[in-house]
Amino acid sequence: MDVFEAVKERRSIRKYRDAEVEEEKLQKILESARLAPSAANRQQWKFLVVKSQKTREKLVEPAHGQQMVAQAPVLVVACSTESEHVMPCGQPAYTVDLSIAVSFMILEAQELGLGTCWLGAFSEDAFKEILEIPDDIRIVAAFTLGYADEDPDPRPRKAIDEITSYEKYE
Repeated sequence: MDVFEAVKERRSIRKYRDAEVEEEKLQKILESARLAPSAANRQQWKFLVVKSQKTREKLVEPAHGQQMVAQAPVLVVACSTESEHVMPCGQPAYTVDLSIAVSFMILEAQELGLGTCWLGAFSEDAFKEILEIPDDIRIVAAFTLGYADEDPDPRPRKAIDEITSYEKYE
């Protein structure tokens, strides 16, 4: 599968089969994050892999009741180990860096035949407490990972001319 095909075919999966993710596939997904670019190549991140059913069940409520957190065999939590660095453009480096790394992981999962769903709705404080993440570490994202038990239709997208300008903002 080429990258464009992975981007085109990827869907948010909210129903998972009762099947483990093979360790070699998980390692390849984690390797794609390790290879992702980061501001000044700082790699200020840690990826917490949660496989325990009991732990994932505890995370459902602070994930706004999203049952897929417990249903998927794996939850990956993307943490920043340093959140003070601001890039010259004014953006905090950690949110950009981890968004790139998680995007790489999700596309690799798609190539490997696995489904994912990026979680934006969760309580960072509750996740930190349950997962014993130190206070100075920020959670930027989390995503479920497993074999899809659904095949959602593509979501509507805006036309390219609605989201693109050339040479100046229009």
